[in-house]
Amino acid sequence: MINLLPPDTKSAYRYARSNRVLLRWCITCVLALTGAILITSGGYIYLNQSITNTSKQIADTNKQLKAEHLSSIQKQASTISDNLKLAVRVLSQEVLFSKLLKQLATVMPANAILTNLTIAQIQGGVDITAQTTNYQAATQLQLNLADPKNQIFSKADIVNVTCGASTTAAMNSNYPCVVTLRALFANNSQFLFINNKQGGSS
Repeated sequence: MINLLPPDTKSAYRYARSNRVLLRWCITCVLALTGAILITSGGYIYLNQSITNTSKQIADTNKQLKAEHLSSIQKQASTISDNLKLAVRVLSQEVLFSKLLKQLATVMPANAILTNLTIAQIQGGVDITAQTTNYQAATQLQLNLADPKNQIFSKADIVNVTCGASTTAAMNSNYPCVVTLRALFANNSQFLFINNKQGGSS
């Protein structure tokens, strides 16, 4: 087929086809660029949100770990404090028997002998059992133990005195009476472990 159109018209048609192709490419590029911008923006927003959430989770985790660590330390401190109080309470009831026996020997009347010495159920006290020749000797023992000049006890009371063949002292005819006394140490007694340590450190 012979194209009889004038050269100008041919050129116009040719440029028109080129313009349509160029326009399609421009539209395609604009759409591609717009898509890239949207994808990039969405990715940035998502990444930023992820960073924010992760930072918040890290901060919350750190707070929780600090709180748990503090709680653990407080529990340990409380346990140590309770153990220390228990140790002090136990030691405050510990009697230095070696020193106490020496001092008791110096205040025992000539007509009395010490037979037993035990820690009383009350704190800071001891139960003393002795055999004596008579009631007067038992009373004298109580007076000697309670005498502040002897620096042993702040208080000493007779719990019981029994004389006669029915007592356990009957096996020793020289000391037929059994006397039981309860004595309390003074707060600053030298015969208690705690006070002795404090006195030695001063």
